[in-house]
Amino acid sequence: MEKEMNLYSTWVSYPLEDKDLVSELQSIENDKDAIFDRFYTDLSFGTAGLRGVIGAGTNRMNIYTVRRATQGMADMLNNKKKGASVAISYDSRIKSDLFAKEAAVVLASNGIKVYLTDRLMPTPVLSFCVRYFNCDAGIMITASHNPSEYNGYKAYGPDGCQMNEKDSEDVLHFAEKTDIFGANCSLSFEKALESKMIEFVADEVYEDYYKKVEGVCIDKDVIKNADLKIVYTPLNGTGREPVLKMFDKMGVKKVSVVKEQEMPDGNFTTCPYPNPEIKEALALGIKKCEDEGADLLVATDPDADRVGIAVRDASGTLVLMSGNAVGVLLLDYLAKRRAEKGSMPKDPIAVKSIVTTALAERVAESYGIKMINVLTGFKYIGEQIRLLEEKGEENRFVMGYEESYGYLSGSFVRDKDAVIGSILIIEMASYYKTLGKSLLDVYGELEAKYGIHHHAVDSFTFKGASGMQKMADIMTALRNAPPKELAGLKTLALSDYKKSVKTDLASGKEEKIDLPSSNVLEFSLENSCSLIVRPSGTEPKIKFYYTVVSDSLENAEKICAALKECAKQIAQ
Repeated sequence: MEKEMNLYSTWVSYPLEDKDLVSELQSIENDKDAIFDRFYTDLSFGTAGLRGVIGAGTNRMNIYTVRRATQGMADMLNNKKKGASVAISYDSRIKSDLFAKEAAVVLASNGIKVYLTDRLMPTPVLSFCVRYFNCDAGIMITASHNPSEYNGYKAYGPDGCQMNEKDSEDVLHFAEKTDIFGANCSLSFEKALESKMIEFVADEVYEDYYKKVEGVCIDKDVIKNADLKIVYTPLNGTGREPVLKMFDKMGVKKVSVVKEQEMPDGNFTTCPYPNPEIKEALALGIKKCEDEGADLLVATDPDADRVGIAVRDASGTLVLMSGNAVGVLLLDYLAKRRAEKGSMPKDPIAVKSIVTTALAERVAESYGIKMINVLTGFKYIGEQIRLLEEKGEENRFVMGYEESYGYLSGSFVRDKDAVIGSILIIEMASYYKTLGKSLLDVYGELEAKYGIHHHAVDSFTFKGASGMQKMADIMTALRNAPPKELAGLKTLALSDYKKSVKTDLASGKEEKIDLPSSNVLEFSLENSCSLIVRPSGTEPKIKFYYTVVSDSLENAEKICAALKECAKQIAQ
């Protein structure tokens, strides 16, 4: 506790520029637990950048932890080349605009050109800007769909993907050499603007992005002809401007916006956990759909890289569709319509994460599309586009997606894109409406053809240092002594992505996994079922992904429930 109290005293005596931090430190003067929590560790710069609760201390998101991380990035870039440049954008979260400006000042003070969005813009637009300006890196100030008390800092590489592990490690290395109050801020924001070291992104850049999004669509006329009635909510985030602009460009005539969630608001008062995967976050949108008799609810998360939807079932009840289901539908739709229009590329490729439904593989195979499986994290999907681009074959990329509501078509963005996802979903729903079908009808047809693929995810939280050790112990136990059966299903193989080896548990035969090392375990079970276990990369959680393939939903749900019980026992 001595270290933490000394750090607290240092912060109290330092002339802090953010007066909110001063007030917070004064309020915890006699609270040792609160002081410890804020100073017992540094908010670490990992492969996803920074993410943490907003507030005072080394273990919080504030202008000083942001400056320190950015100094690390500046040193990393200047160590590589002279004349580097970085694109920066930010979402609607509390202090996002402030953190973006502080990062820009540090970079400019270190001789690095900054292209800063002139207003909040989504994560995919940041990825686009990195590529548009040929930048060496990018920064997105966001905590994605975390609760309102969080903010974060996503770092991007020159390809528009999230920064690779080597560069992230270098940023961390240089940041650790920087005192928490020692970042170079020799230029003021105004001086940096005057000297052109910071330049605001012009509207023409956004217009180029919108034009390219429009180019991803296959059939603009079907949107106009279907007369789909839509309710949209940006969940108080960045999606409002770009998504509504694209709706207008594509001829979406009947769209209502959830007023309480329309304008940017980092407090997220009507959706404390602004995640389009969660029904509670969409409650207002669902009510508006019911009140107005809308066909479809579309919801984007605060940084507009994920999109969730609710559609009507046969009884007229609104049903949330999973990311797995929407992704399969989009893949099937894009493949079907491109084949019809003769625009399917030669040797087409689709990409998904290893925890995403195998149903996508069956659909891809039926259209002659090669499906590539990658580790969880959209940067691995972006990496596959880059590999194609290096061969001049990026047009082979049809689609990439993750089960966590992230979709991408087109190669001009290298992260999941809810603007692209939203407009493609609208086009797809419009097309099927003209055929007298709902998205649920079409998904039912795919399952009737390929078998019911039932999926679920559970997360188990392990807080504090002891929790991190508990997570490590669980993974070690599973790795060293894999269960012989789970939920009455025999375990056929163990894929250890950390060791990059798949082992047949009956014969002991090993097969190399050609993917980067990652702390993930996949248990292949009888009847094409599986259980995947992985610690979260951004939160103190272990995630369990269940896949059950069956000829009936009732049986699939029964097996899945049994697998969930197994996971609870493992996580105890």
